[in-house]
Amino acid sequence: MTDSDATAKLDTSIPHSARVWNYWLGGKDNFEVDRQVGDQFAGLYPDIEVVARSSRGFLKRAVTFLAQEAGLRQFLDIGTGMPTAENTHQVAQAAAPESRIVYVDNDPLVLVHARALLTGSPEGVTEYIDADLNDPDAILEAAGRTTLDLSKPTGLILMNILGHVPDLEKAVSIVRHLIGALPSGSYLVTADGTNVLDGPAFEEAIGVWNANAPLSYHLRRPEELGRFLEGLEVVEPGLVPCARWRPSPDTTEADLREVDEFGAVARKP
Repeated sequence: MTDSDATAKLDTSIPHSARVWNYWLGGKDNFEVDRQVGDQFAGLYPDIEVVARSSRGFLKRAVTFLAQEAGLRQFLDIGTGMPTAENTHQVAQAAAPESRIVYVDNDPLVLVHARALLTGSPEGVTEYIDADLNDPDAILEAAGRTTLDLSKPTGLILMNILGHVPDLEKAVSIVRHLIGALPSGSYLVTADGTNVLDGPAFEEAIGVWNANAPLSYHLRRPEELGRFLEGLEVVEPGLVPCARWRPSPDTTEADLREVDEFGAVARKP
């Protein structure tokens, strides 16, 4: 698909999760419809912006851990969303410039911006695949064909995307399919919205989202998110509110505030 083809497919009359998330993170790659739904959502659940920042901070720390401590040099980031600051390739290649990253998404606007902005270090590789989470075989085939050696340990990143799969069993099946294709020593990084801390407010806001967007989102209890980690060695401190996953020493108490976004990192034995 060319950039002109992608632009032609854009529908600016309906909100898209990647663009709304970009708006919450302070980005500019969104449309009026995204901002309207984003503001309506935040009016019901003001902590959504805290969730967005907490999620981004968790991703940065998790990828840094994989690159520095686990020694990974390739990453498969599915559902990357709009490029903002401290994207996976920037974090990984800051720690290890030779890192190879494949991003996967299926939104035309994301495609256009990814090709323009997701450029990495000269020593490494940064690539984008236009594919759907619901077709893991196509993702694996394309990632292995273009950039990654899937016979070597890989960091599989699934951030705020599994909630878009309505059926939990299907979501678990997708994760097992993807991680099952990777060798021992690979890692899963995952986080999604929960409904245990501010459940009613978050549920109401999610209802607004689901009434306005074509791709619904489903909050899950932490024990349900734990299903994605079955058979893996979960890295300490386990599945926790994102702000509590290995915070940096200079983290303020305000930044440690727990909101309904739980994340974990786990290794394939």
